[in-house]
Amino acid sequence: MAAPILVQRGAFRLRQLIIFTLIVVAGTGGELCVSRAMKGVGEARSLRPSDIVKVILRALRVPWMWLGVGMMATAFFALLAALSIFSVSFVVPVTALSYVAGAFGSAAFLGERVTTQRWLGVLLVAIGVALVCLGSH
Repeated sequence: MAAPILVQRGAFRLRQLIIFTLIVVAGTGGELCVSRAMKGVGEARSLRPSDIVKVILRALRVPWMWLGVGMMATAFFALLAALSIFSVSFVVPVTALSYVAGAFGSAAFLGERVTTQRWLGVLLVAIGVALVCLGSH
């Protein structure tokens, strides 16, 4: 009887890993893609509706925007799945790994400079996530 239980736990852990990886990777990847698109599009010259509409229409013609929106939608549906399976007190802290992925992604993908102070903050977030995960066993 112990073997089927171990198989069930393994399958549960695999599903957990897949869901949270989707949330973090697709969510952060989507934000990075949208950021890349918007850096190319530029900002609105004013808050007049016509200027805002022009920026939106330019953004909709950038493939990075569509890739980003698709990835963010994937992350959203994975988050819904996680919330239907796990407690919020577990889901929300674990999804904070997006901050870690965002720092690495912004440096690698967008070429942004991440300060030492921000890296220390990322380290604190990672430690917090590890504590939440260890406390869930």
